[in-house]
Amino acid sequence: NTDLTCTAGYDAIIQYLNDGKRTCKEVEDFMKARASIEEKYAKDLLGLSKKVCGHNEMNTLKRSLDVFKLQTEHVSLSHLQLAQSMREEAKKLEEFREKQKETRKKVEQQMDTLHKQKSSQFKKTMDTKKTYDQKCRDKEEADQNVNRNTNTNNTKHIEKLYTKAQQAKQNAEEADRLYQQNVTTLGKIRDEWLKEHVKACEMFEKQAVERINFLRNIVWTHLNQLSQQCVTSDELYEEVRKSLEQCDVQEDIEHFVNLRQTSDKPPAPVLYENFYSGQRSPTVAPPSRAPPLITRRGPLPDPTNNSRGMFVFI
Repeated sequence: NTDLTCTAGYDAIIQYLNDGKRTCKEVEDFMKARASIEEKYAKDLLGLSKKVCGHNEMNTLKRSLDVFKLQTEHVSLSHLQLAQSMREEAKKLEEFREKQKETRKKVEQQMDTLHKQKSSQFKKTMDTKKTYDQKCRDKEEADQNVNRNTNTNNTKHIEKLYTKAQQAKQNAEEADRLYQQNVTTLGKIRDEWLKEHVKACEMFEKQAVERINFLRNIVWTHLNQLSQQCVTSDELYEEVRKSLEQCDVQEDIEHFVNLRQTSDKPPAPVLYENFYSGQRSPTVAPPSRAPPLITRRGPLPDPTNNSRGMFVFI
């Protein structure tokens, strides 16, 4: 800025850096919150994988359901690992933010000191300039008084005016010396401030570049973690699909029949026995009393439409 005491440019840079620091904190908080969500989801999913699911099933379908529960548990564990990875990335961002804060704090303190010195010295210089200007006017006025009274016969008055003019001259010279001295000091402070200001701006720019790169990379890593989680989940779910491909409906039915079969023949008809004759009736029981065969109402959900009729219990 053209105004030596103005810090508007410096203040704009500091505001930009503070906004960047705030962005880092916002991204950090976002990742921590996402990690908490992933952790809660993982724990809920782990609890779900422990619930009973197909406990009474058997054979190939039971194996598929067991794989289904196992892979659900693995998915939950992978989400738990994802939450931990996210927290580690958030920790890196926190450390990066704190490191930049400490580095910038030292430079800001040094620049604040220089700004105060510059402002104080400028005020002091301007004050000595005012004094110098006033002393010069006093000297001129004293010289004019001497010149106006040159022809007077009052010797004492002439001497008094002359003494006053000499004193005013000395005061003006002293004020001039102080003024020049303060201008020189202000020049040195200005040069030092300008040099440090350039160095500070270069360091601030370097921090801004590092911050933008770091944020870009950490968000990129975050997205890679999420993408990898999708791949991992799909791989785990693929194991369930492979298991389901091995699930044979007809084999499970046959397995159940072979495991639980009671007989391959129906029970014989119950005959009528006459208590008084002690002889068996040569006739069979009325047809209405004979138990009908119980057959399956419809075909199994088998794409081959195989209806061998094995699911018949007597």
